[in-house]
Amino acid sequence: MSARQPRVARQARPSRAGIPEATVARLPVYLRTLAVLAEEGVATVSSDELAAAAGVGSAKLRKDLSHLGSYGTRGVGYDVEYLVYQISRELGLTQDWRVVIVGAGNLGHALANYGGFVSRGFTVVALLDSDESLIGEDVGGLRVRSAGELEAVVAAERAHIGVVATPVASAQSVCDRLVAAGVTSVLNFAPCLLDVPAGVVVRKVDLSTELQILAFHEQRRTGAALGDGTAGDHHVGERPVNGGDLGIAVPEPA
Repeated sequence: MSARQPRVARQARPSRAGIPEATVARLPVYLRTLAVLAEEGVATVSSDELAAAAGVGSAKLRKDLSHLGSYGTRGVGYDVEYLVYQISRELGLTQDWRVVIVGAGNLGHALANYGGFVSRGFTVVALLDSDESLIGEDVGGLRVRSAGELEAVVAAERAHIGVVATPVASAQSVCDRLVAAGVTSVLNFAPCLLDVPAGVVVRKVDLSTELQILAFHEQRRTGAALGDGTAGDHHVGERPVNGGDLGIAVPEPA
């Protein structure tokens, strides 16, 4: 790694289609790692150094970044600032994405109060709930609005993304209303599968499932320590939950 040098000129390149989903899932990890390097004043980083910091193999990292048209410079590595720009552009983070959260319970409160969304290109524009006792409450600078206003709020706020932070019983109906209102991307925190029409993207964040996976690996580690033969390959990578980098690390799927 080397100290920061003067800014490089940015030349726009067309977005590339056909990037594998597994690569897309790793791009936020690279972006978060690069952001830390940038804050430390690092100007260039080798593929080996970046891969180690991101917790992936260097060959995999180089292949992932090649999908963006970024190959680095032999003997120098990658320009940190420009790579941040490339990944941000590919993820759509150079635009402003307006987000509506439905469900103002504990999870909805936490999401609305999270300060990291704005720096990543996301603006929470509304928080809604059906509980009359919560309507009107101030959360993260937003006034909780009635879920009955959902369609009007989506239209007025020009929301692109809907977050479902409701109990399971109402998750599908909330999703249906979001889609009918024009939302085409949904982040679902309810522990259920949502049925959506073609053209709508749903990302599911199931914390209980992730905890169960962690429990599985912890059990195998315990078995290895006791020598009871239950241990296997227990190396676990870490990857942030997709759909908005919430800072929660989960095991990397096999």
